[in-house]
Amino acid sequence: MDKVRVALIGCGGRSGAHQNSFEKMDYVEVVAVADPVEERRLAAAKRFGCTRIYKDHTELYDNESAETIDAVVIAIEPTAHTDTETRAIEMGIPFLVEKPFTMDLAQAEKIAKMVEEKNLITSVGFQDRYLDLMEIIKEELPKHKAGGLVYGAWVGGIPGPWWWQKKIYCGGQLVEQNIHLVDGLRFLYGEPLSVYATCSSGMVKAGVDASPEYDNDDHSTVVYRFPNNVTATLVSGCYSQGVRPRCGLYITLNDMVLDYRLRNNLIITTPDSEKDIPRGVDQTFLLDEAFIKAIMTGDRSLIRSDYADALKTHKIAFAANDSMESGQVIYF
Repeated sequence: MDKVRVALIGCGGRSGAHQNSFEKMDYVEVVAVADPVEERRLAAAKRFGCTRIYKDHTELYDNESAETIDAVVIAIEPTAHTDTETRAIEMGIPFLVEKPFTMDLAQAEKIAKMVEEKNLITSVGFQDRYLDLMEIIKEELPKHKAGGLVYGAWVGGIPGPWWWQKKIYCGGQLVEQNIHLVDGLRFLYGEPLSVYATCSSGMVKAGVDASPEYDNDDHSTVVYRFPNNVTATLVSGCYSQGVRPRCGLYITLNDMVLDYRLRNNLIITTPDSEKDIPRGVDQTFLLDEAFIKAIMTGDRSLIRSDYADALKTHKIAFAANDSMESGQVIYF
């Protein structure tokens, strides 16, 4: 296979980062696009010079097949996932899907089972797994005594998409945004033992600081317990205006501090030195490259989070939401 023929389902928002990747790959040809917003689908089609333009994924699947496209990239809002993935699976077309990939875990379980039965190549947009900074942390951790505290944060303002304003549509900030750090914890420490979470509202005023429909959590705090005496606290907040507090992971080891500044740099502090390492890669490009190369070569090990693995991250993020509602510790 000299070129991978890609179809885009969803052409706005996060899709733009994938489009940037594909523009740099001479072994990728974007041959079809689908989006309910005419302006977005026409812009994407013009960008890649493709003439197969569809109003939605149904129209795309009705007119395409595994004979005309080699892969699908799905970047749509969380509640828009209907048969978007299942039709690709039935047609035998590998897909990359952005997170969070649904608000319905039962639907995700069904998709994961279908993917396994079809033995299909999949990838999910947990881009931070491809960061050189995260690789450095993962390589460093085993060199020290097990255990310690991790503090993680994703605090800022309210993102622009309309569906972000209501928790029922996005799952809240932890599920929609801070899920990247949830996944980062799994990447570094494996599967958690338990989760306890709280949330608060009242700081952001609907119709004043946000849309009239806003009912999301203004901030939340989640505590994950991992094996080997690791406790990680993740805070999320969307109430901060005009300033951006430090976001990322602050990992305290017995003889070292790893200060990961979200997608920017990593400061490693020991008793004798301090080293500041800037990010050196485009993690979305590496995510997309791994997916495309896996299709071209059949080497699935290039993909660091397939659908089945990403489902585990989604489950522990949704479990945190359940803990917020119940006030109880949830054990895995």
